Amino acid sequence: MEQTGKFEDPSVRDADEVAGAFWANLDSGLTSQEAARRLSESGPNELRAAPRAPAWRRILAHFQDPLIYLLLAAIAISLIAWAIDGWVGWPVDAIVIAAIVVLNGVLGYVQEAKAQDAVAALARMTAVTSAVVRDGQVLRVPSAELVPGDLLVLGEGDAVGADGRLVLATSLRVQEASLTGESEAVLKDAATLREPATLGDRLDMVFKGTAIAQGSGRAVVTATGMDTQVGAIAEMLKATTQEQTPLQKEVARIGRMLGIAVIIIALVVVATVLLLSEIHNAADVIDVLLLGVALAVAAVPEGLPAILSVVLALGVQRMARHHAIVKSLSSVETLGCASVICSDKTGTLTRSEMTIERVMTASGGTRITGVGYAPHGQVEHEGARLGAGALHAEHVVVLSGGSLAGNADLRQSEDGAWEIHGDPTEAAFLVAERKLGHAEMRARREQRFERIGDIPFTSERKMMSTIALDHERGDAVVVVTKGAPDVLLGRCSRARVGMESVELDDALRAKILADVDTLSDAALRTLAVAYRPLGPDEDPQATDTLERDLIFVGTVGMIDPPREEAAQAIAEAQRAGIRIIMITGDHPRTAARIAADLGIVDAGAAALTGAELDALDDAGFAEAVRKTSVYARVAPAHKLRIVDALQARGDIVAMTGDGVNDAPALKSADIGIAMGMTGTEVTKEAAKMILADDNFATIIEAVREGRGIFDNIRKFLRYLLSSNMGEVLTVFLGVVGAGVIGLTGTQTAGGGAVVLPLLATQILWLNLITDSWPALAMGVDPPTDGVMARKPRRLSARVIDARMWAGVLQIGVVVAMVTLLTMDMYLPGGLIEGTQDLATARTAGFTVLVFAHLFNCFNARSDTTSAFTRLFVNPWLWGAVALSALLQAAVVNLDVLNLAFGTVPLTLHQWLVCAAMGSVVLWFSELRKLVGRAVGRRAGAGGAP
Repeated sequence: MEQTGKFEDPSVRDADEVAGAFWANLDSGLTSQEAARRLSESGPNELRAAPRAPAWRRILAHFQDPLIYLLLAAIAISLIAWAIDGWVGWPVDAIVIAAIVVLNGVLGYVQEAKAQDAVAALARMTAVTSAVVRDGQVLRVPSAELVPGDLLVLGEGDAVGADGRLVLATSLRVQEASLTGESEAVLKDAATLREPATLGDRLDMVFKGTAIAQGSGRAVVTATGMDTQVGAIAEMLKATTQEQTPLQKEVARIGRMLGIAVIIIALVVVATVLLLSEIHNAADVIDVLLLGVALAVAAVPEGLPAILSVVLALGVQRMARHHAIVKSLSSVETLGCASVICSDKTGTLTRSEMTIERVMTASGGTRITGVGYAPHGQVEHEGARLGAGALHAEHVVVLSGGSLAGNADLRQSEDGAWEIHGDPTEAAFLVAERKLGHAEMRARREQRFERIGDIPFTSERKMMSTIALDHERGDAVVVVTKGAPDVLLGRCSRARVGMESVELDDALRAKILADVDTLSDAALRTLAVAYRPLGPDEDPQATDTLERDLIFVGTVGMIDPPREEAAQAIAEAQRAGIRIIMITGDHPRTAARIAADLGIVDAGAAALTGAELDALDDAGFAEAVRKTSVYARVAPAHKLRIVDALQARGDIVAMTGDGVNDAPALKSADIGIAMGMTGTEVTKEAAKMILADDNFATIIEAVREGRGIFDNIRKFLRYLLSSNMGEVLTVFLGVVGAGVIGLTGTQTAGGGAVVLPLLATQILWLNLITDSWPALAMGVDPPTDGVMARKPRRLSARVIDARMWAGVLQIGVVVAMVTLLTMDMYLPGGLIEGTQDLATARTAGFTVLVFAHLFNCFNARSDTTSAFTRLFVNPWLWGAVALSALLQAAVVNLDVLNLAFGTVPLTLHQWLVCAAMGSVVLWFSELRKLVGRAVGRRAGAGGAP
């Protein structure tokens, strides 16, 4: 039997027609054999994931970086020079650089593999099953095995496993927030739609990824896998480009810039040496070429990629302890420069737990404290707990009556957490009832009333009723109704005042309507409660005539309350200069109220709807995005457009969300943040970071972590570049000014040999001991207290700006000058007459360079703050400095290393001179910072009003 029926919109087709097209039996369902055949044809009911790249390709991806290309070129040049030199010894420089490159790739691969494993574990936790009718029996099968034509059996608490056309719906309410963004459960109806409708209004359809909040039903599966509405959104992700993070862009720019600079420096220095020195043989040429290679390596901070990976990996581990899974290393830093966080409302900024806040009855109004499903709080009137009296009596009827006219259940789990089963709106009455009279009121209600029937809610009637026996009144039958206040009021003839019922006159009716307006103006969803004892001759089964002449009791106002921690996190974000934008599919008035409660906007600010956005041209849309921070009734396309408009303004956008409808915008944003507990698989796949605890406050921890990481990146870049600049200028100025410092006068008897301030092996050793451990230690420098007190950096801001380059050049010049001056002190001739040989002078200069680099570690921690501020907060930095100093002492004093590096032992006096000369860079930097602070204060004072 062939499956023939696929409709573009089954919602406008009769249920029997849809079932016939899919050869579906509405009584016995498919046979097991037919289901197996269709599964083999249509494939699993799963979203098609992008094929995972093989391990070798993922490893190679970590080597696709301009800085890595530069290091690979340095390795190649070093090997060529080693070959020219006759393959003597080991190519130490090439081996060291290669080890750094491999370490960088391994670190990146391991961290991202861990993140992928964590995401896969979350996916396994969210695997669902579905109830279907097969072979005439109700079975529960993995949702992945559903096929078109299956007959779904839907019940409270079930996850809908596939798209389906309803054939039966009994008080069926479906939570579709994950798909549409609407926080309220949608009442479904199997009646055929007269015309096509938007996704949220297809009342005769159920969709994959949504959940049954109340009632029961059956549906014919019309689409599975990528053919579902969730699949359509997943397809949108393929067309959404994934932007590089700001850090990736900046590192690529630095790599390109350094590549050009290295080539120029090496060519200039080699050419200068060849022109100014007498070259007699091939050995001299090889020495010059080796110097060029060493300088090229010295100019490149070859430790940068590995240090970046280590620092980011440590940040990822710290974030994991805060329940955040970062899928990409660079994403940690990206959050640190986020200027806008776009957030969904339901479940992200709110608790996704409907809560009754206010109750209005004939005798007055009250406020109910406490939020969520935990029944902690009380009913208050004029600031005090509600006591006995007419108002209390009315509240008992409102809250117990609303609880009776519902199907939800509130219970406490073994771990003490409160949870509900059923519609969140109905559960809100149960919680409020406990707050009014604790558990005793619920127990009395359950003992007093015995439910014997109900009249389900329908969209036409906008109310539902419960029929019960009142055991305290001789088993008299009573009907209790709750529904829309305006509709319910039209069916009432009397009102409850205290313990009595009075005629519902015009004045009392006007008061009730005014109360409803008050609650609506506060962006609360309103529901009214009424009741009527049936006469002895009335038939409880005659449901068409029961909901009349009701006694109006009161109106409640409820809302999905904001998370307390979200409000604190938003305040912290705004202090850090980050704009928070709420984007939701919920009602505009509700969205504006929640946004105001959280501090996103001022009270009274309006929300912009999707329909209003559609009416704007590009210029108007851009202006709206600039001014508006709350968006309601928006579709996935609107979210994408909002993110794109923000990015076009130069903002770095983080987007949070948990629903399928958030996924395209999450992927398009600079960093997408998915909820781990309530988020869908599509959303987690699109996101770069997953909050395992769904806590919005974790995002602010990530921002703080990211900003600290960025600061540390600037610290070790400032250190690496200024130190390397000092090495390059030492060699360049030493060759150009050889005659000034007496370097030419020390040439050996050959008379024409090339004499260099430093040997190639010494330069490579400098890079090994000063560019690795100290820089890595700077990468774990604790963040300063003010890291969240400054504005986000702009997208156009450079990691290495003009001010940093000026500082790098100045420090480089000072390092070169003190190094060459030290050599002049020991060499005969020059500016300062010395008496030592070339080996001693070169060793002293070499040691001064090491000390200058180590003192520069402390300078580089800030471009404005003194090195003596927070001097001992980073023990790793002190350890790295001590280790480097010990290794330099070994190179200078051990015979075996003297031969390898061309050094000779120094006396204690010479060590002290080297240390003092190396410290000049510290005092120069302190003076420079002091002047800079003074100029800054003067400029600030001059600009003050």
